[in-house]
Amino acid sequence: MTRRAAAAIALTALAGATLAGCAGPADPPPAPELADVTVHDPSVVTSDDEVWIFGSHGASAHSSDLIAWTQHTVDLRADPDNALFEDVYAELAETFDWAQTDTLWAADVIELPDGRYAMYYNACKGDSPRSALGLAIADAVDGPYVDQGILLRSGMWDQESENPGEMYDATVHPNAVDPDAFYDADGAMWMVYGSYSGGIFILEMNPATGLPLEGQGYGTHLLGGDHARIEGPTVQYAPETGYYYLYVSFGGLDASGGYEVRVFRSEHPGGPYVDLQGNPAADVAGAPGTVFDDASIEPYGVKILGGHEWTDAPAVGVEAGYVSPGHNSWYRDPETGATSLVFHSRFPGTGEMHQVRVHRTYLTADGWPVVSPGRYAGEGSETASPDDLEGTWQAIAFDRVISPLTPMSAPLSLHSDGTVSGALDGTWTLEDGRDVTIETAEATYTGVAMRTWNPTADGWTWGISALTADGTPVWARKGVDPS
Repeated sequence: MTRRAAAAIALTALAGATLAGCAGPADPPPAPELADVTVHDPSVVTSDDEVWIFGSHGASAHSSDLIAWTQHTVDLRADPDNALFEDVYAELAETFDWAQTDTLWAADVIELPDGRYAMYYNACKGDSPRSALGLAIADAVDGPYVDQGILLRSGMWDQESENPGEMYDATVHPNAVDPDAFYDADGAMWMVYGSYSGGIFILEMNPATGLPLEGQGYGTHLLGGDHARIEGPTVQYAPETGYYYLYVSFGGLDASGGYEVRVFRSEHPGGPYVDLQGNPAADVAGAPGTVFDDASIEPYGVKILGGHEWTDAPAVGVEAGYVSPGHNSWYRDPETGATSLVFHSRFPGTGEMHQVRVHRTYLTADGWPVVSPGRYAGEGSETASPDDLEGTWQAIAFDRVISPLTPMSAPLSLHSDGTVSGALDGTWTLEDGRDVTIETAEATYTGVAMRTWNPTADGWTWGISALTADGTPVWARKGVDPS
């Protein structure tokens, strides 16, 4: 569904559903017919039965099933006749001039209550937080979008910031990029944004116009600061828990940057947000006087997605694993309530080539999201039996270090006597066909079992995605039965 209608529909037709669902055993769907696209920093909006994604450089794509995608636009630098605008360089000339660039960064599109579509475009100089964030509106999701002007500026050295009376300071004020507009459970509209610099901020918005409510300046600080590598925020409301989940990407976006997704949650869209250990997000920042201080932020947030490699897969390519996955958005199915994470990723041995990926997400018994270890391929919400999970697996034990060095999968066995051996040693239990607990001497992993697609074996199998008490994940996928 559209994020505009997320709150109202979720609280009525979808009330009582879970992200994992409660369906019993069922035959898996047919093999997926995948079609991939390139949209960096994808942001989701829906239009009728189509799911659209918009991202950096004016790229966009759409799909009716989250499996087969169609590219709509690619890169305005290569094709200045970008279909989203009549004349993008003429219409957004003020933005390009301020940001001293010839391209756009991570755009976000949301449907307004009157059916129009609001695009929050943004551009950044790149080697500094000199950026502009503006609004354009269209009658149809695919445009053409008409500029409404710049909403926020950043990087104005030795000048007053958007906060009256305050000179711009990149350690405490935001870089005005990476917007994500959303509606809360009561239908009020908000926008989170920010990248590095002073961190992630949130503004209350006017849904009738798509503009920020007056008098907020940069808005409320939620997370980050002192140039910590935190960016790409998005907020998702889950009616099952009553929480708002703030997803952000830690690290750098390129193949050597160690990009990964972490999440915090709050009972209010405007915060304060906390992680699984109760650490306030607003206190997470780089050490004063530092730049890109990963060590100061690594202990915080619930990590749900990071670079990894499957050792039972090819050593190079899109099936080998992910390199620097991140800058996610999300989608919730209006009929089933099933949710998915939508993000971009690079891949082992392929350099900076990137594609969009979609993975189902589920809530643990403690109300924290976990991500399926396999890309979405049409699976439903089938529950598992202990017999389904017994056998040989590949497991990836993530850590909290922000690094381009990716963890490799290792063999794992779940035995019929309730023990686990291999990558983890201990015991395992399954409750209600979905809730998995793995106990080891070092940690307790709490998570979910789900149906998943294994592209290496070209078949359906089972997956596990779980978290430790400090928010560190483990993924596992079972070997495919050759029968």
